[in-house]
Amino acid sequence: MIDKGAVLPLFYLPPVSYFTQLNKYKPDIWIEREEHFPKQTYRNRANIYSPDGVLSLVVPVIKGSKNHTKIKDVRISYDFNWQRLHWMSLQACYRRSAYFEFYEDDFAPFYEQKVDYLFDYNQQMLELILKLLKIKTELKFTDNYEHTYTTAIDLRESIHPKKGLITDNKPYFQVFEERNGFVPDLSIVDLLFNQGPQAQLYI
Repeated sequence: MIDKGAVLPLFYLPPVSYFTQLNKYKPDIWIEREEHFPKQTYRNRANIYSPDGVLSLVVPVIKGSKNHTKIKDVRISYDFNWQRLHWMSLQACYRRSAYFEFYEDDFAPFYEQKVDYLFDYNQQMLELILKLLKIKTELKFTDNYEHTYTTAIDLRESIHPKKGLITDNKPYFQVFEERNGFVPDLSIVDLLFNQGPQAQLYI
């Protein structure tokens, strides 16, 4: 029974608003581990800023990982080299940013090593990002699936690529801002690579 705090899903390179909410409700943060895998969410995709606008990076999952597979059991597909594609995209989009080289060695291993399960991959990445943002909190995980929560804040569907912002994003400098303006709520790496240690001030 979760009687306070907030329940969050586990995302791939989560958007800035995810960390705003996590920071707001810590230390009472619960990560949803028992839900069925919903498609077309940030659980296996992240948005970054490319020269042509927003670019979505999608982690492919093994077919059969549909709505009836628990999120913790979803396997990553390596049928094609998506890791190389994602890393090349991150380099192309952020090489000119002030802090990409500062964090490059932290993120590179995630695009070299193969992890079987999406949940494990996202968890390891989240732990790294929390460390880089200097957010100290223990990650707790749900033991069973609850359709609704009455005493905790349910954020499992609130942060979604097809829904509006749930928090205001303070503008910060972005590499391609002069072409397309400020784009809010991109992946946290956009904030990190552009603002470095100052990123924590924006969440």
